Amino acid sequence: MGRISGRDAEQTRRLLLDAAERLIGERGLGASLEDIARAAGVSKGGLKYHFASKEELLKALAIDHSLAFRAEVDAHLDPADQEPGRLLRAYVRSALSPAVDTASSIERHGLMARLITVDSVREICGQEAQWWNEALGEDGFDPLLTDVVVAAADGASVAPLWGEEYSPERLDALRERLLAMTRGAERTHRAQ
Repeated sequence: MGRISGRDAEQTRRLLLDAAERLIGERGLGASLEDIARAAGVSKGGLKYHFASKEELLKALAIDHSLAFRAEVDAHLDPADQEPGRLLRAYVRSALSPAVDTASSIERHGLMARLITVDSVREICGQEAQWWNEALGEDGFDPLLTDVVVAAADGASVAPLWGEEYSPERLDALRERLLAMTRGAERTHRAQ
């Protein structure tokens, strides 16, 4: 299959990532490169041009999701908020956004649960966790309370994976409680 006129390399790469996400979501890691290429409307050679191997495609998908979450958190930063815990509050608002529906949450977290079974992806996720630990550590907020709030937000955000669906009112109450916990605490040093 030839290059579709008007589509640039980045658009093709995006189509491949979207197709991989969809097929891995449906079929698991057994989704073939041929099927992913076909679903994206490119040849297998076109896929290999962008991703030399399936492992490279899976790693790129994990990185794509990590960067998308960072962008979501950035979008939830309040420009008027300059107090310690600013990034943590954006993290909570993003993780517990009422705009994320149950099906999307299950798809996103289910995909990452599949991807993290690949050693090289798990390494990328570990690096991403380290990035978040450092960024939140520089947020000027109590590190232990940061850990508690992040764990609660993360836990609630993946609850649909085990069948727990928060009502909008319950989600709002949880988000507001966690946000309230991020205000007014003094900074303490993280234990080594």
